[in-house]
Amino acid sequence: MWITVRRGRWQALFVILCLFKLSSVTGQARYSIPEEQAEGSLVGNIARDLGLDVARLISGKARIITKGSRQYVDLIRDKGTLVIKERIDREELCGQTTPCSFSFEVILENPIQLYRVTAEVIDINDNSPSFPKDEINLKIVENAAAGTHFSLVSADDPDVGINDIQKYTLKPSDNFKLEVQSQPDGGRFIEMVLQNPLDREKEETHTLILIASDGGEPHRSGTVRIHITVLDANDNAPVCSQPVYKADVRENSPEGTVVTTVSANDADKGVNGEVTYSIPHVAKEAKQLFEVNVKTGEIKVTGKLDFEKSKTYQLNVQASDHGGFTDTCKVIIQILDENDNVPTIQLMSFSNSISEDSSPGTTIAVVNVDDEDSEGNGVVKCSINSDVPFKIESSLTGYYTIVTEDFLDRENIPEYNITITVSDQGSPPLSSSKNINVKVSDVNDNPPKFDQSEYRKTVPENNSPGFSVFTLSASDADWGQNARVSYFLEEKEINGVAVSSLVSVNSENGVVHAVRSFDYEQIKWFEFNVTARDAGSPPLSSVATVKVIIQDQNDNPPQVLYPVQTGGSLVAEMVPRSADVGYLVTKVVAVDVDSGQNAWLSYKLQKATDRALFEVGLQNGEIRTIRQVTDKDAVKQRLTVIVEDNGQPSRSATVIVNVAVADSFPEVLSEFTDFTHDKEYNDNLTFYLVLALAVVSFLFITCLVVIISVKIYRWRQSRILYHSNLPVIPYYPPRYSDTLGTGTLQHVYNYEVCRTTDSRKSDMKYIQPMSQSLVSVDGDGADTPQVEKQLSGNCSQMSTLLSSVTGQARYSIPEEQAEGSFVGNIAKDLGLDVARLISGKARIITKGSRQYVDLIRDKGTLVIKERIDREELCGQTTPCSFSFDVILENPIQLYRVTVEVIDINDNSPSFPKDEINLKIAENAAAGTRFSLESAEDPDVGMNNIQKYTLKPSDNFKLEVQSQPDGGKFIEMVLQNPLDREKEETHTLILIASDGGEPHRSGTVRIHITVLDVNDNAPVCSQPVYKADVREGSPEGTVVTTVSANDADNGVNSEVTYSIAHVAREAKQLFEVNVKTGEIKVTGKLDFEKSKTYQLNVQASDQGGFTDTCKVIIQILDENDNVPTIQLMSFSNSISEDSPPGTTIAVVNVDDEDSDVNGVVKCSINSDVPFKIESSLTGYYTIVTEDFLDRESTPEYNITITVSDQGSPPLSSSKKINVKVSDVNDSPPKFDQSEYRKTVKENNSPGLSVFTLSASDADWGQNARVSYFLEEKEINGVAVSSLVSVNSENGVIHAVRSFDYEQIKWFEFNVTARDAGSPPLSSVATVKIMIQDQNDNPPQVLYPVQTGGSLVAEMVPRSADVGYLVTKVVAVDVDSGQNAWLSYKLQKATDRALFEVGLQNGEIRTIRQVTDKDAVKQRLTVIVEDNGQPSRSATVIVNVAVADSFPEVLSEFTDFTHDKEYNDNLTFYLVLALAVVSFLFITCLVVIISVKIYRWRQSRILYHSNLPVIPYYPPRYSDTLGTGTLQHVYNYEVCRTTDSRKSDMKYMQPMSQSLVSVDGDAADTPQVEKQLLPSYSI
Repeated sequence: MWITVRRGRWQALFVILCLFKLSSVTGQARYSIPEEQAEGSLVGNIARDLGLDVARLISGKARIITKGSRQYVDLIRDKGTLVIKERIDREELCGQTTPCSFSFEVILENPIQLYRVTAEVIDINDNSPSFPKDEINLKIVENAAAGTHFSLVSADDPDVGINDIQKYTLKPSDNFKLEVQSQPDGGRFIEMVLQNPLDREKEETHTLILIASDGGEPHRSGTVRIHITVLDANDNAPVCSQPVYKADVRENSPEGTVVTTVSANDADKGVNGEVTYSIPHVAKEAKQLFEVNVKTGEIKVTGKLDFEKSKTYQLNVQASDHGGFTDTCKVIIQILDENDNVPTIQLMSFSNSISEDSSPGTTIAVVNVDDEDSEGNGVVKCSINSDVPFKIESSLTGYYTIVTEDFLDRENIPEYNITITVSDQGSPPLSSSKNINVKVSDVNDNPPKFDQSEYRKTVPENNSPGFSVFTLSASDADWGQNARVSYFLEEKEINGVAVSSLVSVNSENGVVHAVRSFDYEQIKWFEFNVTARDAGSPPLSSVATVKVIIQDQNDNPPQVLYPVQTGGSLVAEMVPRSADVGYLVTKVVAVDVDSGQNAWLSYKLQKATDRALFEVGLQNGEIRTIRQVTDKDAVKQRLTVIVEDNGQPSRSATVIVNVAVADSFPEVLSEFTDFTHDKEYNDNLTFYLVLALAVVSFLFITCLVVIISVKIYRWRQSRILYHSNLPVIPYYPPRYSDTLGTGTLQHVYNYEVCRTTDSRKSDMKYIQPMSQSLVSVDGDGADTPQVEKQLSGNCSQMSTLLSSVTGQARYSIPEEQAEGSFVGNIAKDLGLDVARLISGKARIITKGSRQYVDLIRDKGTLVIKERIDREELCGQTTPCSFSFDVILENPIQLYRVTVEVIDINDNSPSFPKDEINLKIAENAAAGTRFSLESAEDPDVGMNNIQKYTLKPSDNFKLEVQSQPDGGKFIEMVLQNPLDREKEETHTLILIASDGGEPHRSGTVRIHITVLDVNDNAPVCSQPVYKADVREGSPEGTVVTTVSANDADNGVNSEVTYSIAHVAREAKQLFEVNVKTGEIKVTGKLDFEKSKTYQLNVQASDQGGFTDTCKVIIQILDENDNVPTIQLMSFSNSISEDSPPGTTIAVVNVDDEDSDVNGVVKCSINSDVPFKIESSLTGYYTIVTEDFLDRESTPEYNITITVSDQGSPPLSSSKKINVKVSDVNDSPPKFDQSEYRKTVKENNSPGLSVFTLSASDADWGQNARVSYFLEEKEINGVAVSSLVSVNSENGVIHAVRSFDYEQIKWFEFNVTARDAGSPPLSSVATVKIMIQDQNDNPPQVLYPVQTGGSLVAEMVPRSADVGYLVTKVVAVDVDSGQNAWLSYKLQKATDRALFEVGLQNGEIRTIRQVTDKDAVKQRLTVIVEDNGQPSRSATVIVNVAVADSFPEVLSEFTDFTHDKEYNDNLTFYLVLALAVVSFLFITCLVVIISVKIYRWRQSRILYHSNLPVIPYYPPRYSDTLGTGTLQHVYNYEVCRTTDSRKSDMKYMQPMSQSLVSVDGDAADTPQVEKQLLPSYSI
């Protein structure tokens, strides 16, 4: 056990133990004290008894050392006495061990002296005897013999000697006496002996008191209550409460109905008194109808009770106990009659299909109805449901026919469910019904019908070939092949092209596919017909018109007409500097060949030199100024305008507009120096303007010619048709049918129109509406009544062809006749000839599913059709017969035939089981009866069972009693008592014999098991068992196994084992297995405490009989005590500068074993600078052996090992951890003595340059390092203004941004100092190098850039290859590769004429200058450095290729003149194009206005007698969305010359079928919206 001692208390002891050693105890003393003394009671004067004075005790710091955790005695040092420190309980300290004592040591210092003191504890009588339990429960069978022994558990008294238990007393002692036996270990074995036999019926329980008394003063005792339960013996048979039970039950009672409850009582108790109920012998029919609950005796219905089959049943209920004793009672059950037979319907003939063109009166079914009940319960009434066009007629008694009553229509009702209902006249009446389903077969009398007579479908242009346009659907009211519809395309030409080259129709499913891709610009719509034809015979068909409308897609981008884009990019519009806000600069004109919203164009300013100066009109494309032009505005302005249409997705075009802000053209010329190609540009513009003017003029003239030609043609056609007699092909206007209900008609109609030249005077013929959903407005047939038909038949009231059976015959035949055997001549017996049987189609009709007899029509005889088994047909019913009907037609005649089946002896008697198992107790008295199950024989009369025989008959005889129902009740009577010990089983044979010929019999084997009675006590195999076990044996070790045998059987022979009375110590060390008798170790065996144990093992059976055997266990000694280590004193920390020999710990070792097993040896591990020394007996000190170094090893793990000299030897160990405390003896150390770090210039102030790191081998505060910057000046600046050092983590930060051009590197020192006392430090040098960055772009020195852009270098036309034109001079203030410059020619008027030197910037010619070279040459040179990333500068060099300056000046003068001329020509061309376009558009507007006016006039005259051809403007109302607008709107437009600044008012859409595409105004009836004018409108 570990003991922790304070360091300060034992510090003086460490020094003494290192200087002195004692080999043995100096002296000893012994004291005797009674237990339970109060704290502070005197034990003895230790100073006087050991010959010491008090001064020595005080100076030697005398104290008590105990091995355990408890200290019972304390030392009063200043008096030299020992006193009680803690109350001493002898029983707790020593248990039953005597004498009882404990020891401790008294230790003194200076010098060390050790004294051994022993204190003996004297017992007092402070404990009463006590039993393990307050109550002992015993179960003793009532037939236990006198002298039977029953062991009892002994009491326990912790006291010893005379204070222990001295005697036992049992009260009262009427039936039992007490025997007490002493055991070798001092314990007592107590047995209770039965003197007088017990009788459970007289007294079921007994209560005794067992008293245990000790011999101490004062006298003490303990008691235990013994509760004896007398177990029952099965010696009584069950007795029925009534010998006969009578009960009534209705024949319709459901399964589970309780008929009655039988009961029986058994005088026995428990399992012997449990009674079970059974019906061992009963007829098979009754056994299937009733069952008895095994436990409660409740009899329930388990089958269907039928009053007609049997009116009464007798059951023999047997009550049995578990010992084989039985009693039998009779139960007579009367069946009460009920109307429980439901009338039945049998379908004799049925046709489940009838043609829809069948005439009324056609027969579809013949049925037969029957009710097995008699009298009023058997009279039936038959009917069918009234909601079908059928009726029921009675043909014969019990036979009905179902015929049609009206014509049928499959399309209206394809099938009928007919319910045939039959009910009897019982109380309550019962009824049944049968459903038959009649299907009406189809006739092809309906053509296919399309959903619509005309289909419209919109297809977007540019569709893929094979695209599925939509699906036509035609339905046919017929069924099957008559309803199978195929689709065909009617061939026709559209614009000279076959319709099959445009679309195709799938003949199976009516899917219309596009054969090719459609183009809205080529064809806008086309129309064709599709035929739907069924597969009937003959086939029927119908036609539908399909109109396909091509929808425009946004597949063309806008085209910019003005300004025209040419090769030159400097064609500009001029804006005077005096221009005000809103000044019209120019107008971007664009068109889109698409239509509708795809052609709506919008204009946006994408990019501009000055966005604050110009804006573009969103709808009109006008470019205007948005502020006042000032002198500061640049002359050259470049605008990028994007033109977008409104398609999805939108398409766009971009145009660049150059604007010159100047008051005169020469001012513009001086700014724009790149007008070399303006001449060419103006020439191209002029050409396109002339071409556009010619095209527009041609279109205008062509339009006028076409309009005049069409007008003349129409006028001539109307004159020709007006007086002709030719029929006019009907024309259906595209808007005449309004499927959404917004047109002039509420519903859709198609009209057949026949017209001539005089049609204006005739009427129009309306045909029936094509929609089935329309209701007739004609009054005819509105009040036509529906007839409600009800048809019912009654067997006693309906007219029949025959009122009764015409004749009948009866035959008798033996059972089991072969098929084809002759039954009788039915023709002769009924007085009929064979011809009548054949002509009347005579046939047999049976009610059941089986037909035993067949009719040979051409011979007029009846023969066996199927083998007849009388037992299967009638069971036990006699006589046995079956009936059937013979029916003839034309006229219908019915004959009843009855056949009686005669029984033959073809079945042997049989028992329900092959073997009967009975269990009979061996103490059953002679005359006890045991009922047996009777045999069954399906035969009847003499062929049934006549007698029973039992073999052998040594112990039993047979008694047979006849029952009222004809059955036999069999009982087996015991003649001689049974003895299980002599014969455990008996086998008998029961034989049942019938009286038929040949003689037949059946047998059953009766197997009797003799049940055991508990009359034998267990007997131990050995009276004494001896075993040895080692004291070190683990728990669960098997010591030995005891066994006992019981001559009884089953549960009576089951033996259980227990340790009835044993000392408390032994009970805690051993246990016995209740079932196997195996004794195992359950505690720790100690040879030193006890060398032997005696156990009394009791063997008991379930009846309370017992036997006891002794088990003597010898304990074998083992080296089982491990040496212990106790830490008396320990210092877990030592300074690293401590000298060798310093003490760190004092330990005490001990081994409880004796002799060599108790001799110990102590050591520590050798890998530590410590050693162990013995100071006193059992005491050791651990001291340092060498100097310590914490930096090398900061702590040590010392293992103290102690081992004894036993065999095998045992050892134990203890680990202690010693930490070496630190001394500041190590300075900090840098990783390097000098650090170098490169920092990029232009760094941010506070940048973390890098981190210094210094380590200190010390620990704690001695290893805490701080960093300091040594102050110095660098180029006259303090180093602290350049960098700083974080004192905690050594991070160096840049205080300011470095510039490579000012300082390229600098150096400083950093000191690392620890926090020890005194502190230690070290120094490191840091060198920072500044890295150059490319932060300066090149600077161009020559040529110098000025405000004028026409300063140029002159090159003579005679210049040769390599001619030096000029040199670009540039510098870069950076250094290294950041200052390396390169020159490149970025842009040039003629790249083939000049080059720039990559390194020197010289501009030279690379070919010979010619006269064709332009005078004005513009070069853009870029100068780049070599940095990363590189920086650059650009310079523009103007070069004039001329021999003299006047030549250059004359060149610029000619250009100005040409420019003015071209501008004038362009102006007039644009003006002419605008005038012609205006006339063309005006003409179109006038024509459309006239057309609209005429169409409105035709609507006004719609109801006049004049013929009006309806005309619909192609864009005015488009309900299918194929026009130029996505949705249909009618606009009220009010416009003036200032309309471009005003808003346009939108009216509510004229069509209610349209929905708004604007989410914000979806629910607003009328919305005012702003519309900006657009060129597409």
